[in-house]
Amino acid sequence: MSADWKWFGHAGHLIVGQWCRFHLCTQVGKYLVSTVGEYVPDESVREITARCRAITLEGHGDARLADYMKKIGFEEIGAGRKYETMVFLAGQPCEAKDCHCGLPEISGDELAWRGYNDAGSTAKGHLELCKEYSAKE
Repeated sequence: MSADWKWFGHAGHLIVGQWCRFHLCTQVGKYLVSTVGEYVPDESVREITARCRAITLEGHGDARLADYMKKIGFEEIGAGRKYETMVFLAGQPCEAKDCHCGLPEISGDELAWRGYNDAGSTAKGHLELCKEYSAKE
């Protein structure tokens, strides 16, 4: 890993990224490597999902969420995958009032992507793409 890589605590892509429990986001020069996975929809979407699948959820609050995770688990974020890594050109850094996290904007046009179904392969794949795009600098 290079000392000039910038790591961010937020998901760098995916409209439901805020509901992904797994995320890695690294700026490597002019590129942003973003990884997300372990998607748990918000409560209203979980209720609809369970109903559509004829699954009865039990409990309230955290107990109901635990029941959802036991009966359904993490949702796919794409066809046949529960995690993904995408590479984008990094845009201007965040300068939102009261934020200034520095996370770059992205155009939405990915330069590369990989899909995974376990956290270990996902973390390894994220670092592989960081190294690959670091070499392009």
